[in-house]
Amino acid sequence: MSQNLDAVTSAASAAFRDEWGQIVATLIRITGDWDLAEECAQEAFAQALTAWARDGVPRKPGAWLTTAARNRATDRLRREAVGAAKLRELAAMTPVAQPDGTAYDRDDDSGVSDDRLRLIFTCCHPALPFESRVALTLRTLAGLTTAEIARAFLVVEQAMQQRIVRAKRKIRNAKIPYRVPPAHLLPERTSAVLGVLYLLFNEGYTATAGADLVRHGLIAEAVRLARMLARLMPEETEARGLLALMLLHDARRATRLGPDGELVLLEDQDRTRWDAEEIAEGVALLERTLAAGRPGPYQVQAAIAACHATARTAAETDWVQIAALYGQLARFVPSAVVELNRAVAVGMADGPAAGLVLVDSLRDKGDLDGYHLLPATRADFLRRLGRDDEAAAEYRAALELAGTDAERRFLTSRLAEVTR
Repeated sequence: MSQNLDAVTSAASAAFRDEWGQIVATLIRITGDWDLAEECAQEAFAQALTAWARDGVPRKPGAWLTTAARNRATDRLRREAVGAAKLRELAAMTPVAQPDGTAYDRDDDSGVSDDRLRLIFTCCHPALPFESRVALTLRTLAGLTTAEIARAFLVVEQAMQQRIVRAKRKIRNAKIPYRVPPAHLLPERTSAVLGVLYLLFNEGYTATAGADLVRHGLIAEAVRLARMLARLMPEETEARGLLALMLLHDARRATRLGPDGELVLLEDQDRTRWDAEEIAEGVALLERTLAAGRPGPYQVQAAIAACHATARTAAETDWVQIAALYGQLARFVPSAVVELNRAVAVGMADGPAAGLVLVDSLRDKGDLDGYHLLPATRADFLRRLGRDDEAAAEYRAALELAGTDAERRFLTSRLAEVTR
């Protein structure tokens, strides 16, 4: 029984990672009730643990969970005073099947057919503040925890929780409709949608916390949605820039961790194992996009990723160009994190002393307090300058802030090097 329970728990965990967003997206679309959708999805997963232990894991866990969650929603609505009206709405909003088996709404001219992408556009309503749009969408559809989203925005968890609650309240009180706008209004939501996909990919590529540094399911979903968005909006250069950025990073994914799960720095990765086809696709897409002459932050980041991906060896990396690109990125996105990355590039191009000056300036400003990569970067510069005692103190500070096991193991090994 315990072995069976372990298998069921594992299957339910995998289904949560892979299916949560799609289930919630479907429920919100057909019920129009955000909180009800989340609660019924949670109840369906709890029900699955018992049912699957008894009956076995179904062949299509996502379909099973969606049906269970929908049944829960129907039961809840029947018990409410407004249930009859809501049930009529649910029946009216049930999608009609297209010839290829996909679904679409009866009265929709958005051109967005994927449920999850549809609801991302729906959540990114311009009536909400930009960061609230992105945070709410990541919490509801991507299944990221409030703590993970807070770390992505460099704010405390309680502040992020309040931001999400306020966004939900505004949607409810303002009666913002749960539907995708027509195609001609999609562009006013595109920047927030891009932000959601960008942070979704980042959380998959470098998780903010937990045992796994890389979350492959999130990466695959972010790339899938980015491809779909680029096809949907072919004139949107930043959509193509974001897709190019994802492809160029994803090409290196297999080499980021060693056989024992240890973090492998970019300079030490086996470049023969990088995905050459993905790099070629990303570079070609970037070049076509840049030719349009409408640069943006995702295109600049993709250009930085291309500098890394096309260097045959670590020694051939054009750090001067990368530092210049980070300077350009800072004009698009004034951010302490961007400045920290520029400091790293300057340190690689002009030496660790030059990089340390920039990092010390960022430390003094205090904008990156609590961000583990600030002391980790400072520690690396100090180590390269032979100032081991100071480096050790910074590695210890970074260790207290690091969120993943792989990062903690890496920092521990670096600390051991400077304290021998």
